[in-house]
This record gives sequence, C-alpha cells and structure tokens, in this order.
Amino acid sequence: MKKIVLIYGIIASVLIAGSSSLLLLLSKDNHHSSEWLGYLVMIIGLSMIFVGIKQYRDKNLGGVIGFAKSLQIGVLISLIAGLSYVASWELYYQNSDQNFIEQYFNAHIEDMRSNGSSDSEISAMEQQKIDYAANYENFFYRILMTFMEIFPVGLVISFISAFLLKTKRSK
Repeated sequence: MKKIVLIYGIIASVLIAGSSSLLLLLSKDNHHSSEWLGYLVMIIGLSMIFVGIKQYRDKNLGGVIGFAKSLQIGVLISLIAGLSYVASWELYYQNSDQNFIEQYFNAHIEDMRSNGSSDSEISAMEQQKIDYAANYENFFYRILMTFMEIFPVGLVISFISAFLLKTKRSK
C-alpha cells in the first residue's frame, strides 16, 4: 500500500504543483479566473486518488477492497499532495514579491466597486484585508491556510472514490 500511496501521491503532487506554478506565472493579475482554474487543477491532480485506490484494489487485493481501506489510501494520497502543495506555495511565496494578499484583496475590492457595493461593504472588506494580511505573515497560519485550500478537496474525492470503488467478496 505504501508504494501505491507514494507513487500516486507524487503524481498528484507533480500535476498540482506544476500546473499551479504555471497558472501563477500566466495569470498574475487575474485572481478570479486563476482561483477557479486552481481548483480545477486540484481536482485533476487529485483524481490520482481514484486511480491509486483502483490500482491497489485490482493489483494487490484481487479486485476486492472495503470502504475504510479505500478511504485510508485516498486520505494518504491527499496528505502527500497537500504537503507538496504547501511546500510549492511556500517556495513561490518566499521567492516572489510577496504582495499576493494585497493584490488578491485589491482585485476583489475593485470588483466590489464595479458591482456597486456600498462604501461600508468596501470599508469592511478593506479591514478584512488588513487583518488577513497580518495573519498571513505568520508562517504557521499561512501553511495551515494553504493546506486547507487543498486537503478538503482531497477528502471529498477520497470519500467519493472509496464509495465508488468499494467491493464485497463474492460468496
């Protein structure tokens, strides 16, 4: 099981980290489109959870696997992909101009202005920007927030894959 988890965790990591890095480079100023593209990349990369569980079931267990074992494999692949995602983000963050949060919130505030949001709503968002930016400077907070971008997606895919791939022994 370790080999399958490592192989598919690494494949998912390469797909996600590589594609995310490419998206960051190509869409520096367009945070809204890069956000949904980022989640699409995560889903594509985390599809390796399904492939890994199926591979383990078919090659190692003779086509029979329970929900719990499937879920365990999916969660472990998600952990590897999540940790890789955090590491690649931190590498990017430390080697960039580090004004990502300001750019992200400024784009959001500009959208609010163009959509006719009230001054009080915009002011509240500006205060949220200040608070979030201060928290984001904390290394552990930033790592936790980055991990929480991807890991819940991996959990959902793990549950779906475990449900779809679980099998019962024939009698």
